[in-house]
Amino acid sequence: MRKNIITGLLASVFLISSSCQTNPVTGKKDVMFMSESQEIALGKEADPQIVAEFGLYEDPALQRFISEKGQQMAKISHRSNLNYEFKIVDSPVINAFAVPGGYVYFTRGIMAHFNNEAQFAGVLGHEIGHITARHSAQQQSKSILAQGGLLLGMILSPTVAQYGQEVSQGLGLLMLKYGRDAERESDRLGVEYSTKIGYDASEMADFFTTLQRKQEESGQALPSFLSSHPDPGDRYNTVHQLAAEEKKKRNLTNAQVNRNNYLKMIDGLIYGEDPKQGFVENNVFYHPVLKFQYNMPADWGYQNSPQQVQMGPKDGSAVMVLTLAPGNNPTEAAQQTLQNYNLQPVESKEVTVNGLPALAVVADPAPQQQQQQQQQPLRTLTYFIQYGGNIYSLMGITTAQNFNTYFQQFSSSMQSFRELSDPDKLNRQPERISIVTVSKATTLAQALRSNNMPDARHNELAVLNGMQLNDQVSAGTMIKVVRK
Repeated sequence: MRKNIITGLLASVFLISSSCQTNPVTGKKDVMFMSESQEIALGKEADPQIVAEFGLYEDPALQRFISEKGQQMAKISHRSNLNYEFKIVDSPVINAFAVPGGYVYFTRGIMAHFNNEAQFAGVLGHEIGHITARHSAQQQSKSILAQGGLLLGMILSPTVAQYGQEVSQGLGLLMLKYGRDAERESDRLGVEYSTKIGYDASEMADFFTTLQRKQEESGQALPSFLSSHPDPGDRYNTVHQLAAEEKKKRNLTNAQVNRNNYLKMIDGLIYGEDPKQGFVENNVFYHPVLKFQYNMPADWGYQNSPQQVQMGPKDGSAVMVLTLAPGNNPTEAAQQTLQNYNLQPVESKEVTVNGLPALAVVADPAPQQQQQQQQQPLRTLTYFIQYGGNIYSLMGITTAQNFNTYFQQFSSSMQSFRELSDPDKLNRQPERISIVTVSKATTLAQALRSNNMPDARHNELAVLNGMQLNDQVSAGTMIKVVRK
């Protein structure tokens, strides 16, 4: 969470009748629910919200690289008429995603896990393929709605569990998932587009293996372009076959991989969570920049973004959200927040939280809102806490039936909010990718050990390098290690 104020939901969701339109990729008539102009408008509206939600990663050279390669690929795509934009967002989650109208985003987490330019180019082509084949235009409205207004979405949703599972997985991105046919088509387009600009598209298949290993190693949910889709083994073989056919078709005898160039470019890339955005240690959330801390309920998952921190039990039966609230004092903040989310106060009282002025409010969604959603009644407990020139809102949301069950966990966490003064937490530095050159032929495991990488992290680093620990590494080979 950074010093950003929540933006609202998208101002509009397109409700239009279906029509038959020619698919730019297949040339066939498809039933579409969004015109190209509406598609472009939706992307333009979503882009600033996505950037506000995740933040851009501050690396001009890397941002320039993705933009240059993206524009090069866009020119040879099936929809070169769109004004494409390509951005790296500041999230450790391994993902890439596309928004209608030509907007493509890569996380710094996925950039850390590529091991050459060809892998990046394959995934870039895959995401552009979702745009050119109009996959994203068919489903994106509901996804953008979730991204742009997650808090209100939780209040309005039929069950809190709709988002609770995402919270428990620690994901920062609520991206839509495409069907199997769409994924297969985007794989094919990723091969075609990356080959057209001179890359070895078979490397994309190898990256799928890295993602699969990452999921097995950490239990992290797979990116939208890999999860719940064609069998990874079949997909790996299919992409390799498609790459060979495309290379032959285009008579590409010297396909680029560019391993060393890519590795040099990501030397110094932040790896994992960036402490300055907030981090969790021993069930305590610390924010070194805004200088606060508070306790999280034990065994709750969490996800952290520049605008908010979300926490919840793994069954999704409750959610607690920390945000900045508008207003000059807790009372003003409460009034504006309740109005913004159409909540009606049940009771409120002025309190002090570790010496900080605060207001505690129990509130319910307006009756007509509950009726419209035909859902179980919800109830919220929110502490508005004044500290450091900001008003912090800690809102707990659950069903009215479960409210008493979670009340103590909500209130205990909220009442633990306090100033952060521990120098160790205030000065915590992020880990970064460090590119080192192996001095003599050895195994990856021994090379990691020679660079003082602890054995407990060897499997993680093997996945990061796209290798096995017993792989032979020749002298002069560049590998990734992680250092502060």
